Amino acid sequence: MLSAAQLVRIHGVGATGMRDVVAHAEAPRGSLQHYFPGGKDQLIAEAVAWAGDYAARRVARVAARLEDPTPGKLFEAMAAQWRDEFTTAGFDAGCPLVATVADTAATSDELREAVGKAFDGWQRPVAATLEQLGVPPARSTSLAVLMLSALEGAIVLARAHQDVAPLDTVVAELRPLLDGAVDKRRRRA
Repeated sequence: MLSAAQLVRIHGVGATGMRDVVAHAEAPRGSLQHYFPGGKDQLIAEAVAWAGDYAARRVARVAARLEDPTPGKLFEAMAAQWRDEFTTAGFDAGCPLVATVADTAATSDELREAVGKAFDGWQRPVAATLEQLGVPPARSTSLAVLMLSALEGAIVLARAHQDVAPLDTVVAELRPLLDGAVDKRRRRA
């Protein structure tokens, strides 16, 4: 699934073939057919689920490394991962969730739903972390949606412009809003 997710990040779903995944994974073609009898849609759906789980796990790792954590610092660290990738590896690879939904939302309910579940699985730990940082539960979910939406939009713009400035902009604009959402009486971190 890692190979499928990596190829979709660069080429999108339409330009990622089963043979490409087999070659990237250095796996025998028969094993891919054995583990993914539903073909490409099953492989992509599972790659999307893997990518969503990976993003969710990264939230916890990022939050654990923050000194004096705040919601704004959490968002800044999430954006910094992309900033670092773009500055070291270039702008070829984006988010496999966005690539999948862009390629298939109108043609595959299965894949659109898989992406929706993956985003939900990523959003939940963001919201939970915001609550740990003192954001009231009633607001943490909507701010998690805002954070992911801004981050994904900035990733798309950064790739389009071959420039990390959109990431810097969303961090600068959202950091005060996110930090301002903390109820000082609720802060636990």
